[in-house]
Amino acid sequence: MLHEFLSSHREELISRCRLKVAQRQAPRATGSELDYGIPVFLTQLTELLREESSEFGGKNASGPSVVSAPSDLGIEMTAVRHGNELLLKGLTVDQVVHDYGDLCQAVTELAIELEAPITNKEFHSLNRCLDNAIADAVSAFTHEHDRVIADASAHAMNERLGFLAHEFRNLINQAMLALRIIKEGKVGMAGSTGAILDRSLMGLHNLCTRALVDVRVSAGIPEYRERMLVSEFIEETQVCAAMDAKARELELIVPDVESGLLIEVDRQTLAGAVANLLQNAFKFTKPHGRIALKSFSSGDRVLIEVEDECGGLPQGEAEDLFLTFEQRSNDRSGLGLGLGISRRSVEANGGKLYVRNLLGKGCVFTIDLPNPAMAKLSAHI
Repeated sequence: MLHEFLSSHREELISRCRLKVAQRQAPRATGSELDYGIPVFLTQLTELLREESSEFGGKNASGPSVVSAPSDLGIEMTAVRHGNELLLKGLTVDQVVHDYGDLCQAVTELAIELEAPITNKEFHSLNRCLDNAIADAVSAFTHEHDRVIADASAHAMNERLGFLAHEFRNLINQAMLALRIIKEGKVGMAGSTGAILDRSLMGLHNLCTRALVDVRVSAGIPEYRERMLVSEFIEETQVCAAMDAKARELELIVPDVESGLLIEVDRQTLAGAVANLLQNAFKFTKPHGRIALKSFSSGDRVLIEVEDECGGLPQGEAEDLFLTFEQRSNDRSGLGLGLGISRRSVEANGGKLYVRNLLGKGCVFTIDLPNPAMAKLSAHI
């Protein structure tokens, strides 16, 4: 009988399953996975088949067998636990199916090799139990996976909202305090208190722009690309940036742009990316320092560069700048989101964003975009 066969050859079946697991492609299953899942399931499967055999008095009855509820429940619970175990080990749902498929194949192969007297009804019971176990495990795996993803998404969203609310509150408080002092008539708009009000309002504007761009890029909202002159885009960017630089006692240098140079981008997301890069440069450059906003063509590419005087980066930390919620200075007036958002915004426009370290001097952030004029020329060649 099949349950006797499973009991007698338990170690051989486990060994064969372990060998099949070892021969799989990545991700490889671990020994603890096999020890926890397959042997327990094999034990319960053996008990289930023994109960079926006892119910029919060991006779080869035809048709599907009636399975007792306690055994079915045990099989289901083990399958569910095995599905969760696989998820915690970072394995895929395919691995769940393979685990049970390997057991079925091992049983069948060994039975054929040993010419074991196993009836069709018993093989039917074996396949039915395996099918049910696979369905239960996959269902549990999928449910747990969705729950983990939902929890991670909710945590990330709460973290972002918390940072955003905190920064909005700080800037609003600064603006309200400065306005109250000005309204009391103690100081004028042209003084340092007026400058605080200007910076606070500018900060609110930049923060709101950054948040809107982040939402658009993260939500996958389709961008509206338009062809525009680079000189026009830089001029629009320069207006607000010059005011912010002046308030921080910095010099903004904007060289002339090559005449007729074009880009084809979503104006809002690219403007947000450049604004974030400039804000980053303003934050890290010491007072009376200089920031350069350059744009030029290079082969079939259009490059927009923001160069600062931050003093340079430690060895190997360039890419870390693009990690979200990471801040690199004592100025905590940002979310640590700007550079990460900038990179995603540039990539949404078909470009690349990278940084070059000027040791002991500063950094150069480069937005690398396709040149639509060169792309059109190449298409006709």
